[in-house]
Amino acid sequence: MRLRCAVLDDFQRVATEIADWSPVAGEVDVVSFDTHFADEDTLAAALADVDIVVTLRERVSFPGSLIARLPRLRLIVASGMRNGVIDYAAAEAHGVTVCGTASSSTPPVELTWALLLGLARGIVQEGNGLRGSGPWQQTVGADLHGRTLGLLGLGRIGGRVARVGLAFGMRVSAWSQNLTRERAEEVGVERAPSKEELLRTADFVSVHLALGERTRGLLGPAELALLKPTAYLVNTSRAAIVDQEALLAALHEGRIAGAGVDVFDIEPLPAGHPMRSAPRLLATPHLGYVSRANYATYYGQTVEAIAAYLAGSPVRRLPVPAAPSQGPVPGPAGSPAPTMS
Repeated sequence: MRLRCAVLDDFQRVATEIADWSPVAGEVDVVSFDTHFADEDTLAAALADVDIVVTLRERVSFPGSLIARLPRLRLIVASGMRNGVIDYAAAEAHGVTVCGTASSSTPPVELTWALLLGLARGIVQEGNGLRGSGPWQQTVGADLHGRTLGLLGLGRIGGRVARVGLAFGMRVSAWSQNLTRERAEEVGVERAPSKEELLRTADFVSVHLALGERTRGLLGPAELALLKPTAYLVNTSRAAIVDQEALLAALHEGRIAGAGVDVFDIEPLPAGHPMRSAPRLLATPHLGYVSRANYATYYGQTVEAIAAYLAGSPVRRLPVPAAPSQGPVPGPAGSPAPTMS
């Protein structure tokens, strides 16, 4: 009997075009869904006759309750090598193999700078004004050269964002709970003495931390109150790192100059969500990982993972066993964990 594979959240309808699925075409029928299933009942019904599921990042949760409702499910392939919304114990108990793919840090680095530059120079407002025959020149841009970029997290993505800031002639400082002086020196940036000092002194703050117990709600009302009224905040990591109500209040009250956000507490954002109409906000629909090269990697390695599973030799199984602890390690381990976008 042929197997059935479902690709979730294929919003751009490119999953079967951007990669070569012919290696598994003889055994697998592929169906992609370009809409998001927002609740477990709807998702369970859509996947009732599915043997293989392909899921993007952490957009769809696979708790034990869902896995138990999918008796045909045998393989989950998730993009990236970390996924915190899959119940691995339940998957193992039900005979479901979970595999991952590689993921490039380049797209989120580039999007971070697209948001930061868009905010600094009022690109959207000015572009819309020009196209709509509005005022000629409405904003006065914020300079980058000589200004301070504060990075929360200096791992794989934060380190690359830092180097771009240095190329712009910015003073760059960084902070995280685990950031070492050696890591900061390796990248060529200052190690802020505290999170509070970084927030007080930065003209632009960009978040590059993984979401965990120590980072959830890291920027709440008290922390956002430390930002200069001329400062900008960019978050391409995880929405829950920043208190969303506090951020909305700061934007509406004009307590910060603006924010660039690519991640939200609910995705996709419902119609009428406050983030869709907040002032001083440049928002994108979680585009951090969305690029042609990254998608080619995701779906190309998905095909490879399916073929390997069918051959009885699964590749890139998740969760990846943790390496034995050897104390603090400089380099990307300088922040709590690699950021996923």
